[in-house]
Amino acid sequence: MAFSLPFFGQSGRYGKISGVVTGNDTILIVHLDTVMIYGRRPFIFHEIKGYTRLERNVKKVYPYAKLAGIKLKEYEDILAQAPTDKDRRKIMKKAEDAIEAEYGGDLRDMTFSQGKILLKLVYRETGNTSYELVSDLRGEFAAVFYQAFARIFGYNLKVTYDPEGEDREIESIVKMIEAGQI
Repeated sequence: MAFSLPFFGQSGRYGKISGVVTGNDTILIVHLDTVMIYGRRPFIFHEIKGYTRLERNVKKVYPYAKLAGIKLKEYEDILAQAPTDKDRRKIMKKAEDAIEAEYGGDLRDMTFSQGKILLKLVYRETGNTSYELVSDLRGEFAAVFYQAFARIFGYNLKVTYDPEGEDREIESIVKMIEAGQI
């Protein structure tokens, strides 16, 4: 005889317990959530503070990077349906105003290092640098202007994301966030 029962696991996700009854024995089969294990490199004492700061910064900016990817997909679909460039500019102006009204204060309150991490994570989520996004959505002139302005303040809109190289720790933190481990 076989049976199946629903349950909520420790992570709060819906799961399933199934089993087989053979004579007087019951063999349970429990389907568990996947667990990712990340090895952290051994830290020298003064590096722990830096890693903790990086983790805190990534946790703060990652939702905005995810949101940027979602919004980009939404607006690409809307802009593709715009009949003229004039209509497209109007749509972009409304989108900018809406994003500024909703998230402008939060983005202005970010620290310098959080801004740099956000630029990298936007690339991770969209596959395009911030420069390319501005160029596609606002035009090449605006992209050059924003890049020049950003460089004055120490940012680079052309920054990319290397999950296997220099951004390995950021990628590890993002994967832990996605897995619900931090």
